[in-house]
Amino acid sequence: MKVRQDAWSHEDDVLLAETVLKHIKEGSTQLRAFDEVGDELHRTSAACGFRWNAVVRQKYINDIREAKKERKERKRAASYLSSVTKRAVQPELYMPQQQSVNQPISLSVVIDYLKTLNTESNGTQALKKENEKLLKENLELLTKNKELEAELSKLQNDHHVIEEDYQSLIQIMNRARRMAILQDDDSIAPATFKMDKNGNLEKVAK
Repeated sequence: MKVRQDAWSHEDDVLLAETVLKHIKEGSTQLRAFDEVGDELHRTSAACGFRWNAVVRQKYINDIREAKKERKERKRAASYLSSVTKRAVQPELYMPQQQSVNQPISLSVVIDYLKTLNTESNGTQALKKENEKLLKENLELLTKNKELEAELSKLQNDHHVIEEDYQSLIQIMNRARRMAILQDDDSIAPATFKMDKNGNLEKVAK
């Protein structure tokens, strides 16, 4: 089986993948990676780009994702380092200005600057304590609210029980009243009469 002289070997693909991933991590472009691999393998940048997109790229999807994540973290770290460096190299941008930028920074200015930093730090600590205090109060209020809800539920349940007992008592009283009325009616016996010698009816006393 004949092999083309310009065929890509496994080592070539690995070199291409590693170079592209390196450029992604460093925040560079894939075109620069293709140029670098092309110079190394004596191929054109276009040939390297075609090989990457057509064959190699699909094998390194997860690696590409991790490389982009690392690039993002590097940018964040670089931004933070740049901010810190500016504060160290150009403190005049963060300190009270002298009358002339050519004058050396006096000791009093440095002291004022340090006091400012200390004040900001104290302010941050105060805000942190205030936040913790508010969180604690919020937790206490939530707990109190739960207790009041439980107490309200108990009172509503007790009220329901009392209402049922009251209705039962009313029914018993009504039943007793009806029974008393019936007993009163039964106690009234019919009058007994008899005829006297003259043919008149007279009530017989009990």
